Amino acid sequence: MTAPDLPLVARGKVREVYDAGDDRLLMVASDRISAYDAVLPTPIPDKGRVLTALSAWWFEQLTPELERFGASHHLLSTTDVPPSVAGRGMLVRRLEMLPVECVARGYLAGSGTAEYRRTGRIVDVPLPAGLVEGSRLPTPVFTPSTKADVGEHDEPIGFERVVEMVGAARADALRALTLELYREAAELAEAAGIVLADTKFEFGVDASGGLVLADEVLTPDSSRFWPADTWSPGGPQPSYDKQFVRDWLTSSGWDRVSPPPELPDDVVAATRERYVTAYETLTGRAFT
Repeated sequence: MTAPDLPLVARGKVREVYDAGDDRLLMVASDRISAYDAVLPTPIPDKGRVLTALSAWWFEQLTPELERFGASHHLLSTTDVPPSVAGRGMLVRRLEMLPVECVARGYLAGSGTAEYRRTGRIVDVPLPAGLVEGSRLPTPVFTPSTKADVGEHDEPIGFERVVEMVGAARADALRALTLELYREAAELAEAAGIVLADTKFEFGVDASGGLVLADEVLTPDSSRFWPADTWSPGGPQPSYDKQFVRDWLTSSGWDRVSPPPELPDDVVAATRERYVTAYETLTGRAFT
């Protein structure tokens, strides 16, 4: 994929960020896919376009809720971008990013399931007895983590650690906004026939000190999307996200230490189908 003729600021697992001048950045989503903190060698066709289009749709949907909290989002345009990254690029505001992954969970899944089985809680959030994998939680919970560099691991942290990192007032605001955005998104997803099991948000601060929703938002990379008509607590759920790739990697015997294997053609095709289905089901729009 051709890179824009702009200074490169950062390269993440999936995105490159370029200096677009005037306190603006160009974020470009690639077709790379990561799992277990490793970037896999096989791209997923059209993945970058799906992430960009779906993020843009969610930013629009969540604008009223953000404004109610006195917050905003960072997206300026998906069209005023270089032709070489059309469909994959977002022109965004430059922000001071906060060092916290803001995770909201409405259902028991993933690493949260394993921790709950061991301790009856997720980090510092106690949960009621009797839950199983896929259970809906009595109320959504905030379970933040650190933001690790490429190749390193995000580490779950308790709320008191968030207070230490950003201060009490900002920690309270992050928790409240994260949970409210999750609730709003979960309602919209449910109306489209999808269970939003969990998701993670990233926030920055603008020049006036206001909170700004940034990065990508509510995509199959950062969320668990389950078909509502097949949701059945008690085990793994069918999904429209990258859990399919994680499951294949586990079944392949990969040790998560050596370089990850190439994905077979059928896994690539099935993953692309899941990402496109998530976009089309949530937005009601055809992916072209």
